[in-house]
Amino acid sequence: MRKRLVGIAAFCVLAMTGWSASAQDVKIGDLSSYNRWAAFAVPYRNGWQLALEEINAKGGVLGKKLVVVSRDDGGTPTDAIRAAEELVTREGVTVLMGTFLSNISLAVADYAKQKKVVFVPVLSATDALSLDQGNRYTFHFRGNVFMYTNMLAEQASKLGIKRWAIVAPNYEYGQSAAKAFKRLLKEKQPDAEIVVEQYPTLGKVDGGALANALEEAKPDGIFNALFGVDMAQFARDGLSRGLFEKRTVLSLASGYPEYLLPMKDQVPPGWITHGYPAAEISEPSHRAFIAAYQKKYNELPGAFAMMGYVELMMIKDAIEKAKSVAAEDLVAVMKGMKFNSIVGPLQIRALDNKVSMGTWVGKLAVKNGAGAFVDWSYKDGSNYMYPEAEVKAVRKED
Repeated sequence: MRKRLVGIAAFCVLAMTGWSASAQDVKIGDLSSYNRWAAFAVPYRNGWQLALEEINAKGGVLGKKLVVVSRDDGGTPTDAIRAAEELVTREGVTVLMGTFLSNISLAVADYAKQKKVVFVPVLSATDALSLDQGNRYTFHFRGNVFMYTNMLAEQASKLGIKRWAIVAPNYEYGQSAAKAFKRLLKEKQPDAEIVVEQYPTLGKVDGGALANALEEAKPDGIFNALFGVDMAQFARDGLSRGLFEKRTVLSLASGYPEYLLPMKDQVPPGWITHGYPAAEISEPSHRAFIAAYQKKYNELPGAFAMMGYVELMMIKDAIEKAKSVAAEDLVAVMKGMKFNSIVGPLQIRALDNKVSMGTWVGKLAVKNGAGAFVDWSYKDGSNYMYPEAEVKAVRKED
């Protein structure tokens, strides 16, 4: 008998709230690495669960209850495809959403293309979902690596720094980030150069050795694409060795609460990065989300919780506009669709099914013994996407 998916988490959310699913309900399938990457996937789930409760409290969608059936993707493409197949063929879901790691998102995107099922990846930032491995059924929600790197390269061009180091995981996400930074730096500051590149294995960073290698090259700036425990290890070891003193560091996503809270006072001050200043955003709809989330979970939401909430609300809007859950009807509506969200108006670019979700760019600091994200401003994602001509050159639309 084939081994069952490791750590599989299967549940129907509406059953948890006292409702029972029926054949008349609208069912959506969710996939994420809830065991392997719990620090990010669980808050994401909290976000869409809150959205789900709000949607059903207001009458559901198309006059029916909305049900989300969730599976752990096992942290591997093979397990993720197996879970997706179960959701589609056995559970009868009409839309797939979620995933975290880039390789899993790309595998599920290919599955969605073959099965002609709408797929909305949210936590993965791989560029490939918008380029050569994208397809008409996949709608990439989160900003991608190129967009995030473009925002930081914009900051780098204002600093006049000419000697740069690159630190990135030896993994699709890191390789794409390094490639984008090299390209954008050359475009925005032709006289700058990359003096050293380090690509540690994902999940196996030796922060001391990494800091020493960078110090030997004597860069004036560091572009960092490490994430999770790798980023934290690099930050701690670099701080202890004085690596960041009198050096500018550009870092992808290090200002998210999911990163800052565990690091406490070991946050490297001055890093320029993306973040999520949840408690400081003043828009009424966002404040309402914050209040509802705190009431339900007794904590501030992180960036991935916010993304899970907005993602499910977007899917709900698409179903209502299409007045259908059929894949082709949803695709027709979602291409070019505009919708309101708690982070402002968003649009799905018809060319590559890329949502214009942006992010906040600011600096890291230590306040009251804890990490903080300061001096931030929101960057509209539509201003940082891949040029349309490049997308057309590589994307093969079905």
